[in-house]
Amino acid sequence: MVPEATFASYYGAPVLNSPTWQPLDIAGYLFTGGLAGASSLLAAGAEATARPALARTAKLGAAGAVSASLALLVHDLGRPARFLNMLRVCKPTSPMSVGSWLLAGYAPFTLAAAATDVAGRFRIVGRAATACAAALGPAVATYTAVLVSDTAVPSWHEAHRELPFVFAGSGAAAAAGLALAGAPAAQTGPARRMAVLGAVLEAGAFRLMKRRMGLTAEPYERGLLHAAEALTVGGAVLAGLRGGRVVGAAAGAALLAGSAALRFGVFHAGVASAEDPKYTVVPQRERLAARAREGA
Repeated sequence: MVPEATFASYYGAPVLNSPTWQPLDIAGYLFTGGLAGASSLLAAGAEATARPALARTAKLGAAGAVSASLALLVHDLGRPARFLNMLRVCKPTSPMSVGSWLLAGYAPFTLAAAATDVAGRFRIVGRAATACAAALGPAVATYTAVLVSDTAVPSWHEAHRELPFVFAGSGAAAAAGLALAGAPAAQTGPARRMAVLGAVLEAGAFRLMKRRMGLTAEPYERGLLHAAEALTVGGAVLAGLRGGRVVGAAAGAALLAGSAALRFGVFHAGVASAEDPKYTVVPQRERLAARAREGA
């Protein structure tokens, strides 16, 4: 019997360099970006349907989340000048460059929308800022999926087709959760619907992603991601019950925790796949074998 192959490299070093990003900074950046972008979309919808308390909660949530997102990014970069340096040029082929410009354009609109709402002045400016933030919101919520999948990290790169949809659903669930926890129950109808739709999109896209990825999906079978799915689905069920403030707060907490757990789980799954040589070697061999069969 030939012993089962073990996948290793010289001196036991990984085939790929593991990502050097700090988990709290970058996983938090992924979470807050999704929360901010989806909250801006919810704020515009609430404002258009005359739900002022819901709109204010979503605007403040978006402003706080994008501020935290920028702070986490700068902290990981080391100093603010490095973020500003990324704005010296715009490279459409670079997700990091596009994302930096996207954040630089989105953040002022989001902060202006929240500030004018709280101040109760310059309402026309506030509505325009809310609309602009909502227009950029979907891209802000999903571009981080493109950012991580545009790397050589196996479990991120192989997820490039479905990961933006996973992040879109996760961001929508988080924004809905924040609104359910902070807005009066009488005005949270759109947030409840967003919670259910976001949970369905996240869970469906995530399962489809794992089914398609094959071996590189193994790092996603971790406890944190199972907890993320349970929290998101549970929060969506509570959101659909149309209960009072207590039920809304419980649903909101579950949805926010589920979204955060998903981002941290995806981050750690990518790191694990980069550290284990088999997630790089086996898919490469499978692709080479498939090409050989096609050429035969």
